[in-house]
Amino acid sequence: MIIIMLVTLYTSRIILNALGIEDYGIYNAVGGVVSVLSIVSGSLSLAVTRFITYELGKDDKSQLNRVFSASVTVQIAISLILVLFTEIIGVWFLNTKMSIPESRMSAAYWVLQFSIVAFVITLISLPYNAAIIAHEKMSAFAYISIFEAASKLAIALLIAISPTDKLIFYAGLTCVVALIVRIIYGYYCKRHFEECTYHFQWDKGILKQMFTFAGWNFLPSAVFIMNTQGVNILSNIFFGVSINAARGITVQVESATKNFVNNFTTAVKPQIVKTCSAGDIEYMSKLVCSSTKYSYFMMLLIALPLMFEAELVLKLWLKQYPDYTVQFLRLAMALTLVTVLGDLLFTNILAIGKLKTYMLTETCISCFIFIGSYILFLMGFSPIVPYIIHTTVYGILVIVRLIFLNKLVGFKISLYFKETAIPALKVTVLSVIIPLTIKLLSAQSLSMSIINIIACVIASSCCIYIWGIGTTERAFINRRLHKILRRNKA
Repeated sequence: MIIIMLVTLYTSRIILNALGIEDYGIYNAVGGVVSVLSIVSGSLSLAVTRFITYELGKDDKSQLNRVFSASVTVQIAISLILVLFTEIIGVWFLNTKMSIPESRMSAAYWVLQFSIVAFVITLISLPYNAAIIAHEKMSAFAYISIFEAASKLAIALLIAISPTDKLIFYAGLTCVVALIVRIIYGYYCKRHFEECTYHFQWDKGILKQMFTFAGWNFLPSAVFIMNTQGVNILSNIFFGVSINAARGITVQVESATKNFVNNFTTAVKPQIVKTCSAGDIEYMSKLVCSSTKYSYFMMLLIALPLMFEAELVLKLWLKQYPDYTVQFLRLAMALTLVTVLGDLLFTNILAIGKLKTYMLTETCISCFIFIGSYILFLMGFSPIVPYIIHTTVYGILVIVRLIFLNKLVGFKISLYFKETAIPALKVTVLSVIIPLTIKLLSAQSLSMSIINIIACVIASSCCIYIWGIGTTERAFINRRLHKILRRNKA
């Protein structure tokens, strides 16, 4: 997780310097057009992961193979439909609606084509990824992810010596990496999991369940893409490619930091689904609360220094960066902290499978992010407003998810507040005191910024140890520390 985060951040710096702000903005804007397609793939991906994990919990190998094969068949069929759709609508939108300099339209077109191919490859890989996660083979998942991150770093280094257009060269090699990773996933799954042998399967019963599940998840998935890539496209229309570059840099940092936590929750999610399948609601509730708390604290350790010293981090990392990047980064870290509080609650709802009412409710609430951003842009507001709206809406969704879980399975809201929300709030408030004091009372300098970053980490670590974790966890940490100290003395 640490390796991937550092490599991803360093790769972003090299790519920005090699491509320049304009081409980097074009890549993020055009890639956003293709990412809109994950409205479909996102909902299907969750359906595939849920059904494979659920069947694995029942230990029925024959049914598991039918589910896997049906999943691959569906992904192939959907891929063909999406390619046709994108070649018609995507190309039209690129040529008529997007704010791209005329001299770079040809490069933007090839970026679109390579992005489509990479997207389709990733889509077909989803059942294999789901199988690895369901079997909880996190070491394989980690090694393949490290290879993918290292490959992207190699691409970034090769851009500087590209004999052709750097933007097209970057998009093309990114597509090649997606293909190689797809082959590795397929090989690993066929070798280690007997159910991952594909046979053409059009099981109407399985497909009906999957599409029903995916259908209800389609609405929030569509709104999520609208609130991220849709807002990215809106930003392009209202403010141009420089804002896309700033948002792109912010997304790189946000993704790198959140992936650090997501790799932890990825290991937890199969346990939540399997526990739900077994009907052990009490243990499932405790698992969700404790895992959410740990995820939040992991994110806080990273987010706090970035929020207080965003300017220093960006200068050391990129040297030069577009306007609004500092504001975007600080707001994105706040958004990520709020999002972490509700992620596993959403996984719990998906595991239960009763989606209709919840998905309609979440969709109605989430729509306000895109609609509100569009209205405020028309009124002349700053490009930072989507982040503020996004954070507010996701805070509301945490409460909504708790209420629905309480109604569906008797999930105790009081347990969540006692074990997760209150410790998270207390630790956050207390962790901010020392860094905020240093920031307000000291002059701006490199040395003071470094001191403040160290203060953020130490303050949050101490607050987590004293007020964030329970007696059992504290005793466990003490035993580990004593063991390490004895080993060092020996």
